[in-house]
Amino acid sequence: MMRYGASNKLYRTCLLATKLSHTSSQVSPHTVTTLLSSVNPEFQGHNVSNCKNSFLSRRVYMSSVSLGSLAAKEQEGHQKGIEFQLLRAVEDQHGGVVVNIDETMDTLVFASMLDVSLARWKEQRKKGVWIKLPIENSNLVAAAVKAGFRYHHAEPDYMMLVNWISNAPNTIPPNASHRVGIGAFVMNSNGELLVVQESNGRFSGKGIWKLPTGAVNEGEDICTAAIREVKEETGIDTEFVEVLAFRQSHQTFFQKSDLFFACLLQPYSFKIQRQASEIAAAQWMPIEDYVAQPFVRENELFDLLTKIWLSKVDEKYTGFSTILAKTSKSKKSYLYFNKKDASCLLSPNSIKDQS
Repeated sequence: MMRYGASNKLYRTCLLATKLSHTSSQVSPHTVTTLLSSVNPEFQGHNVSNCKNSFLSRRVYMSSVSLGSLAAKEQEGHQKGIEFQLLRAVEDQHGGVVVNIDETMDTLVFASMLDVSLARWKEQRKKGVWIKLPIENSNLVAAAVKAGFRYHHAEPDYMMLVNWISNAPNTIPPNASHRVGIGAFVMNSNGELLVVQESNGRFSGKGIWKLPTGAVNEGEDICTAAIREVKEETGIDTEFVEVLAFRQSHQTFFQKSDLFFACLLQPYSFKIQRQASEIAAAQWMPIEDYVAQPFVRENELFDLLTKIWLSKVDEKYTGFSTILAKTSKSKKSYLYFNKKDASCLLSPNSIKDQS
């Protein structure tokens, strides 16, 4: 039995021969037969009609075969010793399938297998079909798009495409909608605030002293990101205390929404070593000098955040501390809450586990 797709060389050659025999009036039947014979002796001595009647030739019109006849075509293939091969896929939790292309594939081979696979999945009433294409298989993107797939998201080493093949309402979730960032209030025992001047970005060259800020990395906790960013930009080691406040904005970085968490950190080193690549200057600045900056006084958001921080300094405000809690999947994640007002909810063991 010849297995469909078992040999990429055979498959590519047959597809090429089929294309030539169907589309080119200048290529003789003998040339096509010779091409096939070079990779499979089975074609030796046969004329081009054998190629046209083969399964690989039938693939040319597979996309026009009605869904109801797919099973009949497969049965016909089995009777002739030919087996249809589908793309390898795993079912997701929402009635769809996920295809991971983990090896190099010829574009024509992929397009053929995708045609047959989509027909099968539609018969099985699958909903969404996801295809994860590593960057080395970027040659397959056009074939997938032609088959009805669209971009969903991309990472440095792969692209994810999706196709909703069901007649039911489309429930494919959109790509990640938010970016998450932090800003850090760090005050030393002299009542001075840790501030920086950026060498890049919209504040560059304007003489503005601002908080250390940065983006939270994938898989990174907010509290961990705040500690990391302060260390990277200023060289100061800190301990996370709490989230003072957060704000949400829209249509920002690549038109995504943005969550910004203002955090309070306690320093336990004090010698500044600025990050030369991003920070033009860094210093411990008297609070009154920071507050007096027009940038702070005239910007309503920064003015409010500064007032919240000063209220915390005066012990008149409580932000959100962290506690590790288990999820339904037994994974631990941080819950941010007002420890002062909710202390009665915590068991002694819970408090002990955080120390």
